[in-house]
Amino acid sequence: MTFAPIVPWPYLAAAVLLVLAFGTWLTLYGKQPKQEVRSTITRTAAVVLLLLAALRPGWAGAGGTTAAADLDVFILVDTSTSMSAEDYHGSETRLAGAKQDVASIAKELAGARFCLITFDNQATVRMPLSRDTTALQTAMATLQPQAPRFAAGSSITSAGRLLKDRLAAAQMQQPGRPALVFYAGDGENTSATPPERLPVDATGINGGAVLGYGTAQGGRMKDVDGVSRLDEGALRNIAAQLNLPYAHRSGDEGTAELLTKAEPGVLAGTTVGGPGRAELYWLMAFGAFLLLLHEPMRHAVSLRSLRPGRTQ
Repeated sequence: MTFAPIVPWPYLAAAVLLVLAFGTWLTLYGKQPKQEVRSTITRTAAVVLLLLAALRPGWAGAGGTTAAADLDVFILVDTSTSMSAEDYHGSETRLAGAKQDVASIAKELAGARFCLITFDNQATVRMPLSRDTTALQTAMATLQPQAPRFAAGSSITSAGRLLKDRLAAAQMQQPGRPALVFYAGDGENTSATPPERLPVDATGINGGAVLGYGTAQGGRMKDVDGVSRLDEGALRNIAAQLNLPYAHRSGDEGTAELLTKAEPGVLAGTTVGGPGRAELYWLMAFGAFLLLLHEPMRHAVSLRSLRPGRTQ
């Protein structure tokens, strides 16, 4: 069984203890009629069940990643104008390829926390660490290559400082939690200065990959009269700095093999039989519903008894 709490578990544990303490005090020392004591116990049990449901317990199945709930996944996506070049999988844009891969990674690592950072002229946190994969999908769907009129030269390492800060903040929140980094771009540096070295300690990264999009022959960019070419040398340099593997993405590869190469030490041995992660939180939520079901029924009966009698 694995857990994917919607808030850090220490907060949930503290909330459970507070609810139990208050319920116990009210039951033992509160001046309540016997019927109300029974209701207090029932309500306390229901609240505890809802808090336990917030832990999101579950079983992993075939293709499900049991360790995913213990991962932080940082995704860096290049949104510079060159990512509009149409040389991915034929005539699709490079950014379209990055979107497809991010969606697949999120599906394979369901239960992990994801952070999305984009970069062009500047780096931006599009989504802080969250298990909300729907929010990640929405953020990715709205990404567009930077409009040419706003392009003023971009550095392929401009997201380095943000990544460093976010990695440090995640470790302060939950020390020892593994972190994966996926960098998606074409390696084309259009800044007037050479790219700076990433200010990131690679020992704090437990896995991931640098993903390259485009071709050496290049592709024409949308809304720009020009050709952009993939720079694999620059991407391999970034991969070396982060101590991650580099993978060129053409649209014909899956992500399962990529994730295996991303970090065997973290991900190996975590897939077992079954169709993904089976969520069990609903059992506790349903239990709370059953415990509280009598409340509206009791009030309905009371209201019926208050109805005035019919006159002849």
